[in-house]
Amino acid sequence: MLRSSRNSYRKPVTALTPWAVATVLVGATLVGAPATGAEPAEPAPAPAPGLTGIAPEQVEAFERDLGLTPEEIPARLALDAGAAGLEKHFASSLGDDYAGTWVSESGDAVHVAVTTKAAANAVRETGAEAVVVRHGLDDLTRWKEALDDIGAPRSVHAWYADPEANELVIEAADADAARALAKSAGVPSGVVRVRHSETAPVPARDIVGGNEFHRPTGDGFVTLCSIGFAVAGGFVTAGHCGNTGDAVNAPDGAALGTYAGSQFPGRDWAWVRTNSNWTPTPAVNNYGGGTVAVAGSNEMPIGASVCRSGRTTGWRCGVIQEKNVTINYGNGDIPGMATGSACAEGGDSGGSVISGDQAQGVTSGRIGDCSSNGRFIYQPINPILANYNLSLTTTGGGGGGREIVGYEGKCIDVPNSNFSDGVPLQIWTCNGTGAQRWTFHSDGTVRAGGMCMDLAWGDPTNGTTVQIVNCNGNVAQQWVLSGAGDLVSIAANKCVDVQGWNGNDGTKLVIWECHGGANQKWWLR
Repeated sequence: MLRSSRNSYRKPVTALTPWAVATVLVGATLVGAPATGAEPAEPAPAPAPGLTGIAPEQVEAFERDLGLTPEEIPARLALDAGAAGLEKHFASSLGDDYAGTWVSESGDAVHVAVTTKAAANAVRETGAEAVVVRHGLDDLTRWKEALDDIGAPRSVHAWYADPEANELVIEAADADAARALAKSAGVPSGVVRVRHSETAPVPARDIVGGNEFHRPTGDGFVTLCSIGFAVAGGFVTAGHCGNTGDAVNAPDGAALGTYAGSQFPGRDWAWVRTNSNWTPTPAVNNYGGGTVAVAGSNEMPIGASVCRSGRTTGWRCGVIQEKNVTINYGNGDIPGMATGSACAEGGDSGGSVISGDQAQGVTSGRIGDCSSNGRFIYQPINPILANYNLSLTTTGGGGGGREIVGYEGKCIDVPNSNFSDGVPLQIWTCNGTGAQRWTFHSDGTVRAGGMCMDLAWGDPTNGTTVQIVNCNGNVAQQWVLSGAGDLVSIAANKCVDVQGWNGNDGTKLVIWECHGGANQKWWLR
């Protein structure tokens, strides 16, 4: 059912009879229950009463989207589970007398629509609210399916049986077209309600690294390239695939977005800002029926294994051969490139280059081809992110996570989104990029871009730099954010400190004896 609702008022859930209560308890036990022996991905604050087994992300979503307090969430989940049990029970037991089930807009009761008084009495015996209506759900569904069998014009956007209104609803930009559709399907006019809808539905689609995209050239041809990696707002790819302002499409012709920035030669990087129909995902197509997760962009050394994904040759793997290579394609030098031993072909350009779960770059070119055991050339990813101030979408929090806000209202920041081993952390004006999105994990680590906050060399001395490095399980990478707002190093038992009480952008973070000052106070946002 397509309906939006606002929970502006709630009261305690009405008690149900023993049959309904049993259904509720079974449903509530299953909601959010972790697998036996599993640990949550991140530590959470002490749960509110009754929230055990409910993921923190789910609690946050209920608070944000439904306006529920933590104390109200268990009761709402229990009511929803009970409603599901009642719906299944009455749909099978009442037959033609059944007309639908819904939870009230205020979230405090389950309503069941029926067509007879006898059925209404059966509903009330369970503690649910009974509503006597004219049309059974079978009739509404039959009329809805009659519309399914007729081709609808583009001005008609959706149709469905609404049990609460006991009507067949047609959402359309053109009311006359909607009524004509219903008439041609033989639906009684008294059953139909036309709801005005200006916005046509569109498919929501995922941005996945290595997938194909098209750039129309205007002369009846298209340039075929591959997606590199999803970022907040779009994806990165090769600069030679298109120019700033060029429109790009999915292979099926659906509008994908527009080049927001592109450079070639000199560099071979670009990013495409996608439209709202596309969702960035931390994934790369492995062309084997699945995807590989993207956890960060830690740069790997020469000799490390590396794989590339692209629309022409799919998934190919080798090793990193050279770094900081200057490439001459014949139209201008491109410094700062890298090469790998896997082959590539035309159309693979822009595609993902990944080592393990760490993004390395986007495919730029090739030396030889797959028939000659050729090599590939790639543009490293971190300079692209830094140049366009982009946030890589990762499983570890890029495009997710939370800001750690402190002195002068500024955020803990990875300088220039440079997720390289040993980069000192700083404070910077909060900007929502992946360089400022942190996740707290159950092993005590605090991560951004798939890398860990670290006490340099594990040195407990006042003034030691706080940096970001590869996660290695060392106690120097374990931190606790206390209820008092102190971000404490477990290894040193000292606080993360804004050096010299300097609130300017770029001021480095160090550890210092905890003293309760404002330059040592942090909170999550």
